[in-house]
Amino acid sequence: MTGDRPAVSVVMGVYNGAATLRETLHSILAQQGVDFELIVVDDGSTDDTPAILDATTGIRVIHQQNQGLTRSLVTGCREARAPFIARHDCGDRSHPDRLRKQLDLITSDADIVVVSCSTQYVGPEGESLYVVSSNGDEVRRSLLHDGVDSIRGLTHHGTAMFRRDVYFDAGEYRPQFRFAQDLDLWLRMAQRGRIELVPEVLYEARLEPNAISGLHRKEQVESARIAIALRDAPASEHAALLQRAG
Repeated sequence: MTGDRPAVSVVMGVYNGAATLRETLHSILAQQGVDFELIVVDDGSTDDTPAILDATTGIRVIHQQNQGLTRSLVTGCREARAPFIARHDCGDRSHPDRLRKQLDLITSDADIVVVSCSTQYVGPEGESLYVVSSNGDEVRRSLLHDGVDSIRGLTHHGTAMFRRDVYFDAGEYRPQFRFAQDLDLWLRMAQRGRIELVPEVLYEARLEPNAISGLHRKEQVESARIAIALRDAPASEHAALLQRAG
């Protein structure tokens, strides 16, 4: 599956995701036409997640004490060996040609720093709910200028593929952000280059009743406000804002 240095590093953090983990791993390992590695950070799971990961061949597993998704992604991205990092969330599925099509797009122009795709949202039993699509130029303009009530990000955090060097230049995922860590990163990446989206559904996101976005909506919005304030504030104010995020 991978050579000496893969083209793409897929990074996923998981906490107690045993119920859907095998299906997610299968969808990633079934990717076609691209040399990749899969890095999974087990964030202190207490269910069968560690055993499933350790029994799965062809992946790199990192076990850590529970620290939350953001710190799991920091760890996973620092382990990435490829020039491009792709995100994935446990419980979700990628179409077999997702990585290949996103890699083709991001390598088509050196100015492109992040790519996404359309996302099919499904319910807990896999039932189709709705599709979210977007336009890369509109997303970038929104990230650079809009406020919390109208800002637009990628169609889903798990759809992202980005340049590893630009990611580190932008300052990585910031561990102070327990929520909205993806928006905070896209705000900084948008300042460094173009954002594009493959105009096809290549990612399937499962909505669960106990998902973070549902249980912690208030915290998500407040974290988004802080991320936008960091975008617009002088550097002298960043330390205080990051302390609020934490």
